[in-house]
Amino acid sequence: MHRPGHTVSRGRVGVIVAPANPSAEPELTRLLGSRADMHVTRFPVRPGLSLADRLEGYNRDLPALAGAFGGLRLDAMVAACSEPRYLLGPDEDRDQCAELAAATGVPFASATLATREAMDHVMVSDIVLISPYQPWVTELAERFWKSSGMNVTQVVQVRAHDGYSPYGVTPAELVSQVELAEPPADAVLLFTGTGLATLPVLGPLSAGNDRVLLTSNLCTAWWALSRAVGRHVTLSRVPYRRPMAARGERSA
Repeated sequence: MHRPGHTVSRGRVGVIVAPANPSAEPELTRLLGSRADMHVTRFPVRPGLSLADRLEGYNRDLPALAGAFGGLRLDAMVAACSEPRYLLGPDEDRDQCAELAAATGVPFASATLATREAMDHVMVSDIVLISPYQPWVTELAERFWKSSGMNVTQVVQVRAHDGYSPYGVTPAELVSQVELAEPPADAVLLFTGTGLATLPVLGPLSAGNDRVLLTSNLCTAWWALSRAVGRHVTLSRVPYRRPMAARGERSA
């Protein structure tokens, strides 16, 4: 409710997700909160393709999906799908996002570009990479972040009970496998994958230590919300658990 005569200004964020992604929309909805509405389109389903062919198809389809919102006025647009971007180098990822922004007239970022900018914002240089992907994709992800200038000090490969599946890893499995890997108490943990359910693990994995926890969905929401409100919002140490803003700024 708001008082008569007062309007509530809400941004609009266009989101592109993979067909079976179960976590991006719920987590982005919670992170964007009342400050922005989310409008979603999905990559097409193409059964029978190998994982590599499917990921390459997502990259090819991205320009068409960016135009799928038609005349809907958007303040920002994000491709909430990290995995296919690891087939590209960081420069190609950034350049394609810039091309799509120019073509649509809307600020555009992939989840990986949003994460790069978020890490720059909080001045991160060393990371522990948490990956739910198949090992060959995890290797590409490690190479991507090293090429982006990050020092990857440790890679934690996590898996669901029935194999490598970003969508199948439960929060309990994620917490237990990260704890088993014993990352340093002051490490920056980067959880890659917008399909990975990460909001429930931020509290347990930050309790009693000085870790900074960043996730694909968190960084994507930070990037989109910063464009929607017209200024950088603040990423706190454990952003979802500690929503208090820094002076003069808002928190994601």
